[in-house]
Amino acid sequence: MLKEKKEQIIQAGMRMIEKGLVTRSWGNISMRVDEKYMLITPSGRTYDSLSEPDIVLVNYHTGYFDGKINPSSEYRLHAAIYKKRKEIQAVIHTHQMSASTVAAARKNVPAVIDDMVQIIGPSVRVTKYTWSGTEKFAKRAVNAMRGRQAVLLANHGAVCVGRTMDEAFVVSEVLEKACRAFIEAEFLGGVKPIPGLMAQMMHQEYLKKYSRLDKSNRK
Repeated sequence: MLKEKKEQIIQAGMRMIEKGLVTRSWGNISMRVDEKYMLITPSGRTYDSLSEPDIVLVNYHTGYFDGKINPSSEYRLHAAIYKKRKEIQAVIHTHQMSASTVAAARKNVPAVIDDMVQIIGPSVRVTKYTWSGTEKFAKRAVNAMRGRQAVLLANHGAVCVGRTMDEAFVVSEVLEKACRAFIEAEFLGGVKPIPGLMAQMMHQEYLKKYSRLDKSNRK
């Protein structure tokens, strides 16, 4: 199981570069292993240089890891998500352009397009600015992500989560589309968001439908 998850993380790193979600060693990726451990990318390593021994196994309750390779400096952020969100199996921290732009403006993204509402939630919140890598940084991100699959980190980037690695990637792509639509709609006179109750219902329908399809596809 560890070997398979490490390979997924390595492939995810290459996808992040290909899709322009990060450059060089910025951002980080993790996967839940079980109720105690997660696998996460190492600190300061470029994604195209990673191999299986480089992916770090970390106890997300204690922060303990074995070996000489340090985990990403953002391991507390990933750990906080796994502790709070039991359904989440993969976390991607990106520095994608449109999302980072909105995060720099410290704006929440309203229900601007329906695929965002379905996949991410009725809005995307932005955190207060906090020194990255700290416990407060992680706590604020988790709180702002409540009921959502993504969060904007003020003046920093974004975090996208999923019940699979593929879902986390879909979240990151939809987030970028939504942030770009938000920016451009503001120039056209302002966003006209999807009504709140409708947005909530669309998101819940997606979550339940995806779960059923995922289970049926595994049979």
